[in-house]
Amino acid sequence: MDPVRNPYAPGAGQRPPELAGRDRELDAFDVVLERIARGRPERSLVLTGLRGVGKTVLLNTLRSAAIGRLWGTGKIEARPDQSLRRPVSAALHMAIRELAPHHRDPDRVDDVLAVLKAFALRANDSSAKLRDRWSPGIDVPPARGRADSGDIEIDLVELFTDAASLATDVGTGIALFIDEMQDLGPADVSALCAACHELSQLGAPLIVVGAGLPHLPAVLSAAKSYSERLFRYQRIDRLDRVAADLALCAPAAREDVEYEAKALDLLYEKSGGYPYFVQAYGKATWDHAPQSPVTDADVRVAAPEAEAELAVGFFGSRFERATPAEREYMRAMAVLSGEGDTGNDMDAAVPTADIATALGRRPASLSPARDALIKKGLIYSGERGTVAFTVPHFGRYLRTQPV
Repeated sequence: MDPVRNPYAPGAGQRPPELAGRDRELDAFDVVLERIARGRPERSLVLTGLRGVGKTVLLNTLRSAAIGRLWGTGKIEARPDQSLRRPVSAALHMAIRELAPHHRDPDRVDDVLAVLKAFALRANDSSAKLRDRWSPGIDVPPARGRADSGDIEIDLVELFTDAASLATDVGTGIALFIDEMQDLGPADVSALCAACHELSQLGAPLIVVGAGLPHLPAVLSAAKSYSERLFRYQRIDRLDRVAADLALCAPAAREDVEYEAKALDLLYEKSGGYPYFVQAYGKATWDHAPQSPVTDADVRVAAPEAEAELAVGFFGSRFERATPAEREYMRAMAVLSGEGDTGNDMDAAVPTADIATALGRRPASLSPARDALIKKGLIYSGERGTVAFTVPHFGRYLRTQPV
């Protein structure tokens, strides 16, 4: 079939041609937006899941829904080596610019921008030379005595409160979207929770929509004990069979292409229902299939190409980021997580004590490798004393690789 017409899109954060299996999350977010528009209290939202389940795609789709309701929006991607202050300043600046055309009082907008600029300028190191200092690009003088204390928790509460009041003026809201939220530093997580807590008490129309790995709830809970009640948590998982078939068949039907039932059976077996893998196997199968309908034989011919591409771009690139000691740790994890495998494609969580036993090492001596892997986003600790891979099928991939 014509590769130019191939509808599938396996890419990081790239929206698939058919966003299947996420209706529940989209409908729930519409309810949140409508409740806030009517002055009803609502919690901020946290999406969690493994790599490749479509968290970033869903985050972008939710943002589009907010924009469609004339909300002010901004998005950031957290990084472990970056303070929250600068990216939040840029994101809220964008949100305020979106709200400004609907506000009747330009001076009121400028007042909030002045507070935002004061908050942003605290990101500059006082010891830095003038030419090295960051400017937020806001054309009003910074306010004094508001969001400029230097304490991120105090300043973020004041900034969010003022920004929310601007949204109240125009009868909408502000949504701040944070991807890779687990990578925020402890002080920033604490400040974000405190700000969301204050906003929820005030009933202010500003929400945070975060996305991160499965251990994100534990990161939030460690910062503030009340975070368990502060956010609405939604776990984003792999697609069920109906949704996975829809993700493949709907785009193909728009190109007058059909799949045989056995082809869909095999594609689900290969992909495990993970959205990224569904797109990868779908794309390879399309390119290899000579005609419609697509058969299971076409899938078998195409599967090695899809797996080779995943081995390099999805699995291999992550494995290469690890040091030799970290790779040894992950290989031991892979062996242990695959023991007793009965065909289930999920890699089980592994006790850290078992990894130490397998490697003939003391558990404490392996802590640096484990902590580094968690920081790199390759593994996570969902429960105390256990670790699991953040990438689906990663253990299976490592078990097939030569040592």
